[in-house]
Amino acid sequence: MAEALLDKDAVLEAHAANPAIASLLALDPAIIANAKFDRGELTLTIARESIVAAAKTVQQAGYNFLEDVTCVDWLPREPRFQVVYHIVSHSLKARIRLHVMVDSIDPSLDSIVPVWPSANFYEREVFDLFGVRFAGHPNLRRIMLPEEWDGHPLRKDYPVEGYR
Repeated sequence: MAEALLDKDAVLEAHAANPAIASLLALDPAIIANAKFDRGELTLTIARESIVAAAKTVQQAGYNFLEDVTCVDWLPREPRFQVVYHIVSHSLKARIRLHVMVDSIDPSLDSIVPVWPSANFYEREVFDLFGVRFAGHPNLRRIMLPEEWDGHPLRKDYPVEGYR
């Protein structure tokens, strides 16, 4: 099993031949805020304002399938929310994980629906359950809960028994 690489520079150097990393570094090295390679999985933390550019770049590098978009609530840490994109390349037989950190004061970032239309329902789910807004989303509304529902049930500060 490969040794874990948790230092950004070490990961980027060790995986410089990876098409996603090479393309992102060619576009703008500042896009990659952090990187780690652990248990055979490559994870890149992307600057919040660059997620659409990063998604397009990774797609052009051969990663052709958006597998999932989800979120993690790191309360009480700031930035509080970690939006996670799992992306696969069938031709390269590889996967990559992109993270974007979002603070609790303005829990929003740009939608990647123009890049991957399949992100539509995933972004709606993250909005519904965590309250993270996606700017430019074509139909950002609740997908699981009624429109009049108060709160976002997967946030760590949501009451266990719900609001009464």
